[in-house]
Amino acid sequence: MKLDILVFAAHPDDAELSCSGTIAAHIAAGYKCGIVDLTKGEKGTRGTPERRMKESAASSKILGLTARENLGMADIHFQNDWEHQEMIIQMIRKYQPKIVFANAIRDRHPDHSKGAEVVQQAFYKSGLQKIETILNGEKQQSYRPEHLYHYIQTDYIEPGFIMDISDYWEKKIKSIMAFESQFYNPESDEPETFISSSRFIDFIEARAKEFGHRIGVKYGEGFTTATTPGIKDVFSLL
Repeated sequence: MKLDILVFAAHPDDAELSCSGTIAAHIAAGYKCGIVDLTKGEKGTRGTPERRMKESAASSKILGLTARENLGMADIHFQNDWEHQEMIIQMIRKYQPKIVFANAIRDRHPDHSKGAEVVQQAFYKSGLQKIETILNGEKQQSYRPEHLYHYIQTDYIEPGFIMDISDYWEKKIKSIMAFESQFYNPESDEPETFISSSRFIDFIEARAKEFGHRIGVKYGEGFTTATTPGIKDVFSLL
């Protein structure tokens, strides 16, 4: 099953918070998109791994994903080493996407920058023929996607480009709120966290408006580039 876009996320909900508008826009345009979560977010204060898997499934349905997998890496404790790189290479070779999105290159949560680094390494190594991987008993062919881009998370990073998500803002919010255990719910009796207050959702909207303002639209999502995109003419830029 080949995908056009494959998104890697250190935790369930990273992709929804940071690039679900972009995902929704491309699915609406007919592209096939999938998400691979590295961990189940089991070290998070709220919710359980089992509940977060159910929330991931609900969010995936809202977005219309073609595929979603969870690699079961250890939340907080996974490392940028060969063991973890190999798992990501297997996913890249399995889905053969044209474009890969990954976590922010730096952020307040250490798993986010680690997620960025381990995907960067796997992105390159996936194209090396002499690195062999086996999935479901079958040897995989080497494959390297065309581009790797990093979405921007809590910490501000100057974007390399901004995607207009104005038409998909409501879907983005619905996909985020599918993670009921994690985000604002006045009826919840779980401990309040950095992301569970209403102020955090306000922040997500403010960031989207800020990026949107930069390109003259209502809402935007920002990305940094690990590979250099090319254009055929300058009029393809907003």
